[in-house]
Amino acid sequence: MIGRRRLTAFLGASLAPLPARADDFPARPITLVVPFTPGGAIDTLARLVAQQATATLGQPIVIDNRSGAGGLIAAASVAKAEPDGYTLLMASAAQITIPPWINQSLSFDPQQDLVPVAYLADTPMVLIVSSSSKMQTVGDFIAQARANRGGLNYGSTGVGTISHLIMESLKLAADIDVVHVPYRGAAPALADLHAGQVQAMFTSTASAAPMVASGKFRPLAVTTKTRSPLLPEVPTMAEAGWPTAEVVVWAGVMAPAGTPRVIIRQLERAFVDAALTPEMRERLLVFGTDPVGAGTKAFAEVLEKDLALWQRVAQASGVKVE
Repeated sequence: MIGRRRLTAFLGASLAPLPARADDFPARPITLVVPFTPGGAIDTLARLVAQQATATLGQPIVIDNRSGAGGLIAAASVAKAEPDGYTLLMASAAQITIPPWINQSLSFDPQQDLVPVAYLADTPMVLIVSSSSKMQTVGDFIAQARANRGGLNYGSTGVGTISHLIMESLKLAADIDVVHVPYRGAAPALADLHAGQVQAMFTSTASAAPMVASGKFRPLAVTTKTRSPLLPEVPTMAEAGWPTAEVVVWAGVMAPAGTPRVIIRQLERAFVDAALTPEMRERLLVFGTDPVGAGTKAFAEVLEKDLALWQRVAQASGVKVE
């Protein structure tokens, strides 16, 4: 019943009755709010897909970068925007499916105030160790952690971030105890991993690939169901023997709850078609992002599963952020 209520909440706009007319949508530019500064993976994805969707919709899609509070400032602004289809959010788990379980001061309810439009892409994450480490596989990492409980450290980009919580999910799956060392971003965490201050870390394949190629780091496994084109020789968690440690790091477009169904459908078609073009697929793969291009219903199902995963991880780990 809980899962069904969540799915219904996320499908709220698509379950609403069709309005009498929406023939003039869009009649002016659409704003796509990105929760991070320009230049990152989410921003790049937003700009690429907006360029393609603009041609279908016949109106410009303007990117509005609003960073701060892990993306929650941007998400809250869209949640409170007029539900007319002209203000959208480039969303990820960091704003939608993780905060309800770890953030005690949310100013909006992701499940009630935002609805899915299009599931665009996945970003594979990879477990890496220093190239000087004796660990060659995920099995080696788990065996060493079990033999020396609390004796290994892992780095992350901060408390409550995806790189933190993915490792917490692996800890639950494998029943291991490794110590979390949070950093202010990926660069210092990776520097300490290379120096041996921490022994492992989850990071994006896009970040890891150049450093793997240079010989600094050794990749152990990716979190997705299929291998990453950037690291094709690296096994998946399932291939490494840990299918329960698979994590989908998704990105998609969401709209304020109450947006008319007919407008959601127009936006859904435009963004899904944009994500599935051969040009888009080729460009996204270069950035280490796997194109998906799925609609509202499939996106809602992913959100439902993601909510359940991070609820379980948060409750078991006790992770909280103020």
